[in-house]
Amino acid sequence: MSSLPTGVESVVFDCDGLLVDTEVCWSVAEAALFAAHGHAFGPEQKALVIGRSVEDAAAAMADCFGRPEAGAELAAELLEGVRKELARGAEVRPGAVELVRACRAAVPVAVASNSPRELLDAALGSAGLADCFAHSFAADEVCYPKPAPDLYLTACEALGAAPQHSVAFEDSATGIAAARAAGLYVAVVPSLPGTVLDHDWLGTTLAAPELRHWARELERGTAHGER
Repeated sequence: MSSLPTGVESVVFDCDGLLVDTEVCWSVAEAALFAAHGHAFGPEQKALVIGRSVEDAAAAMADCFGRPEAGAELAAELLEGVRKELARGAEVRPGAVELVRACRAAVPVAVASNSPRELLDAALGSAGLADCFAHSFAADEVCYPKPAPDLYLTACEALGAAPQHSVAFEDSATGIAAARAAGLYVAVVPSLPGTVLDHDWLGTTLAAPELRHWARELERGTAHGER
């Protein structure tokens, strides 16, 4: 396992499945759509849509259902389904609040999410993370969502940080591709067990002692003018 970098200028976090356990919400909505169209929903189908924007996930479903023209219809149904599930609440992932706050004490931080603004705000609010970020960026606020680099490049620009001196925390292949394309160091905590994902650093939880130690070292380095 590679060690996390020093000399970091910013840290950018994904939201769904990484900071907040919203994948349960998405999976319920996705499973309902698959069932409505006569299809089973399991790990293979989840891998098809995880980390994608609502529009891209719906397009993938439309192709899977043999209805390539139905993307917009499915996107609306998926959005409504996730909205209903999020209204019931979503739990913060272990270690997320502590890691975000520790990183924020050292360097600028942001969220770069492939959810639309409405769902991003609902997820962060439900998990008690809304006040942890001065900057957050949603899929409907850039020209091209993940896997394009736009969200990460926009976040780094807003934070005044060079992408090559920034760290992205991700959980899905779609988000990893975006962070990699933008040039960030990629730290990965997969939300789907058993998946093999591209990474610079790989862990099983944001509560990992190695991450807490790294964040403390970032703060010490900043205090001594090493950034």
